[in-house]
Amino acid sequence: MANGKVTVVARFRARPGMEEAVRKELLALVAPTTRERGCINYDLHRAAEDRSLFMFYENWRSRDDLDEHLGKPHLQAFLGKVDELLAEPVDISLWEMIE
Repeated sequence: MANGKVTVVARFRARPGMEEAVRKELLALVAPTTRERGCINYDLHRAAEDRSLFMFYENWRSRDDLDEHLGKPHLQAFLGKVDELLAEPVDISLWEMIE
């Protein structure tokens, strides 16, 4: 993957009974992340038919900007809570636009 624009799809499944806590934690990531250098968009979604499933659809100017995001304190703080909040590991995939 070249260091051009990168799209990220990150999926999160809340533990039973933790759906609202996960929603709040993920929502709290939006404001600081959208202010980061290189963030084009950072959109949080919830599955229409499975209220335990959340997804970020993100676009970054470059892989370097994404890598910088991954080390930010607000994201690291959330990642430190995933074992208690999530039913399964975070599923992250990187995408390139086909022109």
